[in-house]
Amino acid sequence: MFAVASRRVLAPAVAGGRHGGLAAFLPVRCMSSIPSTMKAAVVREVGDAHALKVESDFPTPELKPGQVIVKNQYAGINFIDTYHRKGLYPRDLPFVGGQEGGGTVAAVSDEAAAEGIKVGDAVAYSVFGSYAQYTAVPAAKLLPVPDGVGLDVATSCVVQGLTAHYLTSSAHADLIKAGEWCLIHGVGGGTCQWAAQMAKLRGFKVIGTCSKGKADVASSLGCDELIVLDEVPGASYEDYESVDIVSRVMDVTEGKGCKAVIDGIGKSTVDISISSLAHRGIFISFGNASGAVPAFPVLRLIGKSAYVTRPKLLDYTVDRAELVSRADEIFGWLKEGKLNVSVDTAFPLDQAAEGHLYLEAGKSKGKVLYQID
Repeated sequence: MFAVASRRVLAPAVAGGRHGGLAAFLPVRCMSSIPSTMKAAVVREVGDAHALKVESDFPTPELKPGQVIVKNQYAGINFIDTYHRKGLYPRDLPFVGGQEGGGTVAAVSDEAAAEGIKVGDAVAYSVFGSYAQYTAVPAAKLLPVPDGVGLDVATSCVVQGLTAHYLTSSAHADLIKAGEWCLIHGVGGGTCQWAAQMAKLRGFKVIGTCSKGKADVASSLGCDELIVLDEVPGASYEDYESVDIVSRVMDVTEGKGCKAVIDGIGKSTVDISISSLAHRGIFISFGNASGAVPAFPVLRLIGKSAYVTRPKLLDYTVDRAELVSRADEIFGWLKEGKLNVSVDTAFPLDQAAEGHLYLEAGKSKGKVLYQID
């Protein structure tokens, strides 16, 4: 967390000025070079990846009480960004895309300065509007980036890392214990690369699924069993009918099934996930890569007295204490070398549409970013 005493910034004295002595003790609150307009990737009409238009004269956000302005160096590209762009998760138009960024503090409000935040601090965050040169961020949402962690890796942590953290530590409601089996779909890319490693750190036995094209990455994550599937050309998910996953799961678990299934694929895997559960296991559905999970009768769960949850990150970072606690554990694992974070590609922001197309085509073997100049 930010330490107030150690983060105070002092402006140089104004030579020869009447108030030069006082100025020596005034905190620097703003970079002098923040422009009134900026480059941003904007959605004015929902649609395919080309609905994301790069504009060079979008208004720079104003600094409000309790906020800082971050000059972004990276913005994370996540599947939820594509849902916003398509209108699956509606937002008011127009909007600047993205909700994950990292960079340096360019301006601080009085309230933020009182918390010890200063111009030049390296930070990461998750708020809307990160596909831009500048983003206004509430001070409570900032994560200070520790020495030894690169801004690209820190940016990758904010949505995917924190999501994987709550999926493996909290969303299962302690229905899985160390030594029990967990099935995680799509461990070859993105969030579930993190989740597989974190599940192992929690002591779970992990069965992962991945495509043949991502087996090299997935095999390095420490899964106890890896189920390799055929690819679906041009899609962000695997062919889940190419292998009888449920049979494999039951063979591996000696007929018991998995106490937790972490599923970001959605429509193509819902039946597999429910059928792979152990008695009193929990189906954690957190994504829609293959389409939204269709409604199903709750009576379907009675055979194993199973549980189901559809969580989201905001409900597992409800206050700053919870946010920082999760981030501190992740950054600690990174610094100790217990997590291997793969940054796949960093697109220039000018190639905003290409970044979304790349992610949606299932080409990534790790985090996909925009690099922002």
